[in-house]
Amino acid sequence: MAEKLEVGQIIEGKVTGIKPYGAFVALTDDIQGLVHISEVTHGYVKDIQDHLSVGDEVKVKILNIDEENGKYSLSIRATEEPPKKNAKPQRKARPKREEQNASAGFNTLKDKLEEWIQQSKDRKELYRN
Repeated sequence: MAEKLEVGQIIEGKVTGIKPYGAFVALTDDIQGLVHISEVTHGYVKDIQDHLSVGDEVKVKILNIDEENGKYSLSIRATEEPPKKNAKPQRKARPKREEQNASAGFNTLKDKLEEWIQQSKDRKELYRN
């Protein structure tokens, strides 16, 4: 490949090796780069081998070139559209209790209290006479 590789360029490459921290991708016969595990895909990658295998053809973006050391930092994820965020699922509304049941305990107590107060007054009247 006669063309010069540049930062920001998107190019096809072939996975030549996989390590727990990333995948090595051959860009040309002479140039390899590393796709760090964090640059494989959008989201968390626990095991890179769930996403890539040696021999896979991949599209990568060149993130950085260290010409002095001959190191190329690559990203597969930068070539993909980020997933759309889903709205949080709405919670189902709880069924409403019937109003009679919700307030029955308090109303019953209120009615009974008034009844007991009246009975107490009636007793006082009886004993006074």
